[in-house]
Amino acid sequence: MIREVGLFGKRVVDAAVSGGKWVAISEGLGAGFGEEVDGRGKILLPGVVDAHVHFNEPGRAGWEGLETGSRALAAGGGTAFFDMPLNSTPPVLDGAGVREKRRLCEEKSRTDFGIWGGLTPDSLETLLEMADEGVIGFKAFMCGSGLEEFGKAGRAVLAAGMKVAAQRGLVVGVHAEDERVIAEHAAKFPRGKAADISEGMRQWCDSRPVEAELAAIRIAMELAGEAGAKLHVVHVTHLDCLELIAEGRRRGVDVTAETCPHYLILDELMALRIGPYAKCAPPLRSRAVVDGLWGALDLVKTIGSDHSPSPPGMKVGEDVFAMWGGIAGCQHGLPLVCDGAMDRGMDLEGLSEKWRENVFRRFGVKGCGIGVGEDADFFLMEEGGGEIMEDDLMYRHAISAYTGIVQKWKVSGTWLRGERITDETRGRFLRPVG
Repeated sequence: MIREVGLFGKRVVDAAVSGGKWVAISEGLGAGFGEEVDGRGKILLPGVVDAHVHFNEPGRAGWEGLETGSRALAAGGGTAFFDMPLNSTPPVLDGAGVREKRRLCEEKSRTDFGIWGGLTPDSLETLLEMADEGVIGFKAFMCGSGLEEFGKAGRAVLAAGMKVAAQRGLVVGVHAEDERVIAEHAAKFPRGKAADISEGMRQWCDSRPVEAELAAIRIAMELAGEAGAKLHVVHVTHLDCLELIAEGRRRGVDVTAETCPHYLILDELMALRIGPYAKCAPPLRSRAVVDGLWGALDLVKTIGSDHSPSPPGMKVGEDVFAMWGGIAGCQHGLPLVCDGAMDRGMDLEGLSEKWRENVFRRFGVKGCGIGVGEDADFFLMEEGGGEIMEDDLMYRHAISAYTGIVQKWKVSGTWLRGERITDETRGRFLRPVG
């Protein structure tokens, strides 16, 4: 039992667990609930279900791996993740790929897990077998993914894949950037010609404007509407995109939006200072755009880290455009979002729905938040996080765009079905049940 803890940072309660589930949440519970945890001064929040990570196994465990990735996620309050079909190699494009990913996760993951299948020109014939193996949904890139083995889903491929997804009631997640818009803007910046890394980062951000997102979202919503598919636009960066998606919902398209902690915490000026560790696609936006996202979080369905690490050597050189694009953030992203929310006087209970209950509902997975009878998946936060240092990072490589940021609150422990997550914890496979 957790004694005198701040539930969602609101009222102080005792919270009791038995058999891996919440059995009582109330003020002044008596004895008889087993081992006690002192919750005084701490906040109790539901465990993070991160629907967007790249743990890169099999094939690229040297970039991260399920062991280090899930350990870092748990250190940031995570109790489950949905692993993307890339940057594993081979990517998850058929039933055998799903089975191999599941085997490795069951062997190594410290948290529960789900598996995305890839929607590419090479997987149209194997989408149904991936659905049979229990994938959480299908992920497609509407532009180049940066990896030859994970091809772009053009209009025809995306349309065909959405029809299959609709048959099974599965979500199609899209990386929504239009290559034609990107090419038009990137042509202004000759590769490797920036005066320094800061200028290279500015050129990268300018080469992928919000217009690229908007153009791709329009196409994806049109196709989803025609197919009757569930569309989830991942890593949305801008209020204009959220409003476009909301307009699509009003027209009857089953479409939702995800954003990521780095789009709520970092901005373009910070990216120029941080350098390639802050390179991502879509890129970081201005501080005004960041503020606009905070003001429109009611239009965001889920928050996922888009944890996409690489070895340090892939983040160096003279040409920023040639460097790996991805931010390592599953450990500190959500706690920093909690900091930002509390600074703004926001309700953590409503915010937490975007990292747990909304994820379960959107992807058709059994689970809920904090309540009697529900699985006791949770984390505790306490004040005094301090500056994030490289030594704090639990990733395979101690690099992150968040180093140097001062946390006001930190995660003091994470529990999965009432048991504190340790190196011996092993998670369960999560799959859609609807």
